[in-house]
Amino acid sequence: MFTKRDFYFSVITGLITGFIAWRIFVFLRLPEFAGISYVWLAVFVPVLWILGVSLGYFLGRWLAFFNQFGKFSAVGFTNAAVYFGILNFLIFWSDINKGVWYSVFAAIGFVIATLHSYFWNKFWVFSQPEADQLLADANISDGNSKNKVNGEELGKFFTTYVVAGLVNIGIASGLVNFLDPVFGFNGDQWANIGGIAGSAVALIVSFVGVKLAVFRK
Repeated sequence: MFTKRDFYFSVITGLITGFIAWRIFVFLRLPEFAGISYVWLAVFVPVLWILGVSLGYFLGRWLAFFNQFGKFSAVGFTNAAVYFGILNFLIFWSDINKGVWYSVFAAIGFVIATLHSYFWNKFWVFSQPEADQLLADANISDGNSKNKVNGEELGKFFTTYVVAGLVNIGIASGLVNFLDPVFGFNGDQWANIGGIAGSAVALIVSFVGVKLAVFRK
Protein backbone atom coordinates (compact mmCIF):
# COMPACT_ATOMS: atom_id res chain seq x y z
CA MET A 1 0.00 0.00 0.00
CA PHE A 2 1.04 3.62 -0.57
CA THR A 3 2.71 4.89 2.63
CA LYS A 4 3.97 8.21 3.98
CA ARG A 5 7.45 7.00 3.10
CA ASP A 6 6.36 6.58 -0.52
CA PHE A 7 4.77 10.03 -0.49
CA TYR A 8 7.87 11.79 0.84
CA PHE A 9 10.26 9.94 -1.48
CA SER A 10 7.98 10.53 -4.48
CA VAL A 11 7.96 14.26 -3.74
CA ILE A 12 11.74 14.43 -3.22
CA THR A 13 12.63 12.52 -6.39
CA GLY A 14 9.96 14.43 -8.30
CA LEU A 15 11.39 17.77 -7.20
CA ILE A 16 14.89 16.68 -8.24
CA THR A 17 13.64 15.58 -11.65
CA GLY A 18 11.45 18.61 -12.25
CA PHE A 19 14.11 21.14 -11.28
CA ILE A 20 16.83 19.52 -13.39
CA ALA A 21 14.49 19.13 -16.38
CA TRP A 22 13.58 22.82 -16.13
CA ARG A 23 17.23 23.90 -16.22
CA ILE A 24 18.09 21.52 -19.07
CA PHE A 25 15.20 22.81 -21.20
CA VAL A 26 16.38 26.38 -20.60
CA PHE A 27 19.96 25.45 -21.55
CA LEU A 28 18.81 23.73 -24.74
CA ARG A 29 16.65 26.77 -25.60
CA LEU A 30 13.56 24.66 -26.15
CA PRO A 31 10.54 26.80 -27.04
CA GLU A 32 8.15 27.41 -24.17
CA PHE A 33 4.58 26.21 -24.47
CA ALA A 34 2.23 29.20 -24.67
CA GLY A 35 5.05 31.36 -23.32
CA ILE A 36 4.97 29.61 -19.94
CA SER A 37 8.31 28.93 -18.22
CA TYR A 38 9.26 25.28 -17.67
CA VAL A 39 9.55 26.01 -13.96
CA TRP A 40 6.09 24.41 -13.66
CA LEU A 41 7.85 21.04 -14.00
CA ALA A 42 9.11 21.42 -10.41
CA VAL A 43 5.46 21.15 -9.29
CA PHE A 44 4.02 18.86 -11.95
CA VAL A 45 6.62 16.07 -11.77
CA PRO A 46 6.25 15.36 -8.01
CA VAL A 47 2.49 14.99 -8.52
CA LEU A 48 3.11 12.70 -11.49
CA TRP A 49 5.52 10.58 -9.42
CA ILE A 50 2.94 10.20 -6.62
CA LEU A 51 0.33 9.07 -9.15
CA GLY A 52 2.79 6.69 -10.80
CA VAL A 53 3.81 4.98 -7.56
CA SER A 54 0.17 4.75 -6.50
CA LEU A 55 -0.71 3.18 -9.85
CA GLY A 56 2.05 0.63 -9.31
CA TYR A 57 0.52 -0.44 -6.00
CA PHE A 58 -2.93 -0.58 -7.57
CA LEU A 59 -1.73 -2.88 -10.36
CA GLY A 60 0.22 -4.85 -7.77
CA ARG A 61 -3.06 -6.26 -6.50
CA TRP A 62 -3.03 -8.54 -9.52
CA LEU A 63 0.70 -8.79 -10.26
CA ALA A 64 3.19 -8.22 -7.41
CA PHE A 65 5.85 -7.06 -9.87
CA PHE A 66 4.13 -3.68 -10.17
CA ASN A 67 4.55 -2.94 -6.44
CA GLN A 68 8.20 -2.20 -7.17
CA PHE A 69 7.81 -1.16 -10.79
CA GLY A 70 6.11 2.16 -9.98
CA LYS A 71 8.92 3.16 -7.62
CA PHE A 72 11.60 1.81 -9.96
CA SER A 73 10.20 3.92 -12.79
CA ALA A 74 10.22 7.08 -10.65
CA VAL A 75 13.80 6.44 -9.57
CA GLY A 76 14.82 5.56 -13.13
CA PHE A 77 13.54 8.84 -14.55
CA THR A 78 15.07 10.77 -11.65
CA ASN A 79 18.36 9.02 -12.22
CA ALA A 80 18.19 9.96 -15.90
CA ALA A 81 17.58 13.58 -14.89
CA VAL A 82 20.70 13.53 -12.69
CA TYR A 83 22.73 12.02 -15.54
CA PHE A 84 21.56 14.58 -18.10
CA GLY A 85 21.89 17.38 -15.57
CA ILE A 86 25.57 16.58 -15.01
CA LEU A 87 26.16 16.03 -18.74
CA ASN A 88 24.60 19.36 -19.73
CA PHE A 89 26.30 21.24 -16.91
CA LEU A 90 29.70 20.02 -18.12
CA ILE A 91 28.82 20.88 -21.73
CA PHE A 92 27.73 24.36 -20.61
CA TRP A 93 30.82 24.81 -18.44
CA SER A 94 33.30 23.68 -21.11
CA ASP A 95 31.44 24.59 -24.31
CA ILE A 96 32.36 21.10 -25.62
CA ASN A 97 29.65 18.80 -26.95
CA LYS A 98 31.54 16.13 -28.89
CA GLY A 99 34.84 14.25 -29.09
CA VAL A 100 36.81 12.56 -26.33
CA TRP A 101 35.72 15.07 -23.71
CA TYR A 102 32.08 14.33 -24.44
CA SER A 103 32.77 10.69 -23.57
CA VAL A 104 34.48 11.82 -20.37
CA PHE A 105 31.48 13.99 -19.48
CA ALA A 106 29.12 11.07 -20.13
CA ALA A 107 31.24 8.85 -17.90
CA ILE A 108 31.26 11.40 -15.05
CA GLY A 109 27.51 11.85 -15.32
CA PHE A 110 26.95 8.10 -15.27
CA VAL A 111 29.11 7.55 -12.17
CA ILE A 112 27.31 10.26 -10.20
CA ALA A 113 23.93 9.01 -11.39
CA THR A 114 24.88 5.46 -10.36
CA LEU A 115 25.63 6.55 -6.78
CA HIS A 116 22.30 8.35 -6.75
CA SER A 117 20.54 5.28 -8.13
CA TYR A 118 22.04 2.95 -5.52
CA PHE A 119 20.72 5.07 -2.68
CA TRP A 120 17.14 5.17 -3.92
CA ASN A 121 17.00 1.55 -5.07
CA LYS A 122 18.54 0.32 -1.83
CA PHE A 123 16.51 2.32 0.64
CA TRP A 124 13.23 2.71 -1.21
CA VAL A 125 12.54 0.56 -4.28
CA PHE A 126 13.93 -2.75 -3.00
CA SER A 127 13.86 -2.04 0.73
CA GLN A 128 11.90 -4.04 3.29
CA PRO A 129 11.08 -1.50 6.01
CA GLU A 130 8.04 -3.35 7.32
CA ALA A 131 9.85 -6.68 7.70
CA ASP A 132 12.89 -5.07 9.32
CA GLN A 133 10.68 -3.14 11.76
CA LEU A 134 8.89 -6.32 12.81
CA LEU A 135 12.23 -7.99 13.49
CA ALA A 136 13.42 -4.98 15.46
CA ASP A 137 10.22 -4.90 17.55
CA ALA A 138 10.67 -8.58 18.33
CA ASN A 139 14.36 -8.01 19.12
CA ILE A 140 15.26 -10.50 16.40
CA SER A 141 18.02 -10.06 13.85
CA ASP A 142 18.13 -11.98 10.60
CA GLY A 143 21.83 -11.10 10.26
CA ASN A 144 21.34 -10.01 6.68
CA SER A 145 18.94 -7.09 6.56
CA LYS A 146 18.11 -5.88 3.11
CA ASN A 147 18.36 -2.31 4.41
CA LYS A 148 22.00 -2.60 5.47
CA VAL A 149 24.77 -1.71 3.06
CA ASN A 150 27.31 -4.49 2.62
CA GLY A 151 30.39 -4.79 0.45
CA GLU A 152 29.25 -7.75 -1.61
CA GLU A 153 25.96 -6.14 -2.55
CA LEU A 154 27.62 -2.81 -3.35
CA GLY A 155 30.18 -4.63 -5.46
CA LYS A 156 27.47 -6.41 -7.45
CA PHE A 157 25.59 -3.14 -7.90
CA PHE A 158 28.60 -1.31 -9.29
CA THR A 159 29.58 -4.26 -11.47
CA THR A 160 26.11 -4.21 -12.98
CA TYR A 161 26.27 -0.48 -13.56
CA VAL A 162 29.79 -0.58 -14.95
CA VAL A 163 28.53 -2.95 -17.64
CA ALA A 164 25.49 -0.76 -18.21
CA GLY A 165 27.73 2.32 -18.18
CA LEU A 166 30.00 0.91 -20.88
CA VAL A 167 26.93 0.18 -22.99
CA ASN A 168 25.63 3.69 -22.33
CA ILE A 169 28.87 5.48 -23.13
CA GLY A 170 29.59 3.32 -26.16
CA ILE A 171 26.22 3.94 -27.78
CA ALA A 172 26.13 7.65 -26.86
CA SER A 173 29.69 8.29 -28.03
CA GLY A 174 29.23 6.33 -31.24
CA LEU A 175 26.07 8.22 -32.14
CA VAL A 176 27.45 11.67 -31.32
CA ASN A 177 31.01 11.27 -32.61
CA PHE A 178 30.32 9.31 -35.81
CA LEU A 179 27.00 10.73 -36.96
CA ASP A 180 26.25 14.36 -37.70
CA PRO A 181 23.11 15.93 -36.19
CA VAL A 182 19.93 15.29 -38.19
CA PHE A 183 16.36 16.64 -38.24
CA GLY A 184 17.62 20.15 -37.53
CA PHE A 185 19.13 19.39 -34.10
CA ASN A 186 22.04 21.57 -33.01
CA GLY A 187 25.21 20.19 -31.42
CA ASP A 188 24.01 20.45 -27.81
CA GLN A 189 20.65 18.87 -28.61
CA TRP A 190 22.32 16.05 -30.59
CA ALA A 191 24.59 15.36 -27.60
CA ASN A 192 21.46 14.81 -25.53
CA ILE A 193 19.94 12.55 -28.20
CA GLY A 194 23.06 10.40 -27.92
CA GLY A 195 22.68 10.30 -24.15
CA ILE A 196 19.03 9.27 -24.43
CA ALA A 197 19.87 6.42 -26.83
CA GLY A 198 22.64 5.15 -24.57
CA SER A 199 20.52 5.44 -21.44
CA ALA A 200 17.58 3.57 -22.98
CA VAL A 201 19.67 0.48 -23.71
CA ALA A 202 21.60 0.76 -20.43
CA LEU A 203 18.29 0.89 -18.52
CA ILE A 204 17.40 -2.61 -19.70
CA VAL A 205 20.83 -3.95 -18.74
CA SER A 206 20.77 -2.30 -15.30
CA PHE A 207 17.21 -3.39 -14.49
CA VAL A 208 17.94 -7.04 -15.23
CA GLY A 209 21.15 -6.95 -13.20
CA VAL A 210 19.74 -5.07 -10.21
CA LYS A 211 16.54 -7.10 -10.04
CA LEU A 212 18.09 -10.55 -10.50
CA ALA A 213 21.61 -10.24 -9.10
CA VAL A 214 21.83 -7.35 -6.61
CA PHE A 215 18.55 -7.05 -4.70
CA ARG A 216 17.30 -10.54 -5.39
CA LYS A 217 15.25 -11.86 -2.47
